[in-house]
Amino acid sequence: MARTLEQSRQWMQVGSDLVADALANFDERDFAVESQLPGWTRKHLIAHLAANGDAIGNLVHWAATGEVTPMYSSPEARSADIRRFVYTSTPSVVHAGTTPVCGGNESNTPYATHFSAHYPHSKMLAERAVLAANAPDFATVALRPRLIWGPGDTQLLPRLAARAHAGRLRFIGDGSNRMDCTYIDNVVQAHLLALEHLQPGATCAGKAYFISNGEPMPIRDIVNGLLDAAGAPMVQSSVPFAMAYAAGMLCETLWRVFRATGEPPMTRFLAEQLSTEHWYDCSNARRDFGYVPQVSFAEGLRRLRDSLQKAD
Repeated sequence: MARTLEQSRQWMQVGSDLVADALANFDERDFAVESQLPGWTRKHLIAHLAANGDAIGNLVHWAATGEVTPMYSSPEARSADIRRFVYTSTPSVVHAGTTPVCGGNESNTPYATHFSAHYPHSKMLAERAVLAANAPDFATVALRPRLIWGPGDTQLLPRLAARAHAGRLRFIGDGSNRMDCTYIDNVVQAHLLALEHLQPGATCAGKAYFISNGEPMPIRDIVNGLLDAAGAPMVQSSVPFAMAYAAGMLCETLWRVFRATGEPPMTRFLAEQLSTEHWYDCSNARRDFGYVPQVSFAEGLRRLRDSLQKAD
């Protein structure tokens, strides 16, 4: 389901507020502390974030007014501002309907040729553009983290918990199809490692990489593990794929005809994603920039539970 301009603006504001709150009590000594990016202090990081915000603001202006204002006025202006670019993509760029993927890697899982939703299609177009921009003076890489979760999640877990409490959560099929997911700290680790190794001509430059916890398991165990950590009822019921897919098609039609806001409760893409076995091999990320997930699914659940209890 396509996001509206107003939703995008709201999410940008939420992100800006979170950054502002985090920096509210910083003094000059705090800004001078080394960040987790090699050679960068917190001051460098904030300055870069602000500059990137200006560039993204150009895109928002373009979308709001129709006036063509690209992120940068020219490739030269872009190169003068940034030398390395790590793009957060998604495995959904290779999602091919209900075709299972078991341990697929970047070589044997090409881009999908048909998309049932705007999200994977737009992410595929963006990923291709990012990788095509890789050049001798501008290094790019794309990471494809699978199903990100953890403390601070404002999307996946709150929705799952709300539907579980309302008795409106069902597995599509019997829930035995295996998937992989990625704890948030592992996602951050992958991005930092990729950036550290990314230079023009580096092995990882111009390539895409699957990122996950490396622990494929039935979706039933993933969903119920997250719900249990959140203190929500676990799911036992299920519906057939055909019924969920038909419901998704109906919801998409109704949302389009009546111009409904928000996301429909079911889509064809979601029905395919939740019922199909798909998990990916991350060995190329380990080989090219040393990615080895540090937080297991079980440890992540413990941290998530502790975080939610402290928030209460």
